[in-house]
Amino acid sequence: MNIGNPNEFSVLGLANLVLRLTGSKSKIAFKPLPADDPKQRQPDISLAKKILNWEPTVGLEEGLKETIFYFRKLAC
Repeated sequence: MNIGNPNEFSVLGLANLVLRLTGSKSKIAFKPLPADDPKQRQPDISLAKKILNWEPTVGLEEGLKETIFYFRKLAC
């Protein structure tokens, strides 16, 4: 059963969002993809909706902010 965000976004978009939210000066490195790497990732959560009555309620940016906050608190 897929549990995930059914909204599709690029890895580059995710990386740029993480850099922006963390204020990191890290550089993004572009490497060749493995031959069997899927070109698109978009989980089908219909089974989770049907059986568990579940769907995501936290958006990507909000979830990343909470995750960053959590790990920053651990580092203190």
